[in-house]
Order: sequence, then C-alpha cells, then structure tokens
Amino acid sequence: MAQRTLIIARMDEADKQAVADIFAESDATDLPVLLGASRRTLFFYRGLYLHLIEAQDGLTERLYDARRHRLFDDVNTKLSAHISPYDPGWKEPRDAMAEPFYTWAR
Repeated sequence: MAQRTLIIARMDEADKQAVADIFAESDATDLPVLLGASRRTLFFYRGLYLHLIEAQDGLTERLYDARRHRLFDDVNTKLSAHISPYDPGWKEPRDAMAEPFYTWAR
C-alpha cells in the first residue's frame, strides 16, 4: 500500500531553484531507493515549503534509519542553507510532518 508523507517547513521563494537542484542531485543517487520513495513533489506557498513524498509502507521508519546514511546527511546539509523548521521547537523529522486527518480515493 502506498504511503504519503507531507513535510512542512519555511523557505524563501528565492531559494526554490536551489532546493529543486539539491533534490534533483539527490534523486539521481540511491537514496530514493533506500527510502522506498516512488515520487517526490515540492510545493511553495507564501513562505512555506511543502514536501510530499510518496512511497511504499514504512517510509517513516526508513527515513529514521536513513538519517545515518551519508547520502541523507549530504542532502540535509545542503538543504539547511535554504530550509528552516516551521516549528521553532522542532527536534526530529516527525515534528515537521503533517498529520493526515481525511483521505478520499476512488
């Protein structure tokens, strides 16, 4: 079964291309395969960065496991120049993940 995770953070509109380039570089590596990701979509809305990841079940657990991988560390280091937490009390990835409360599918 597919799983979707939406990550929310802050980003300056001027950084959209830089962030897209960082992900394009990362998505050309084995990292998406390690995460089980099948699709990534980045959105920008009024200072908000929205990152939708679609994957097989277990994405959240694989994200936590991947945090120790050099490819994950590389992309996060590069993104840190452009992305900041939405919640100033952010401590871990779950603190940036939106909670789904309704889903409809045909």
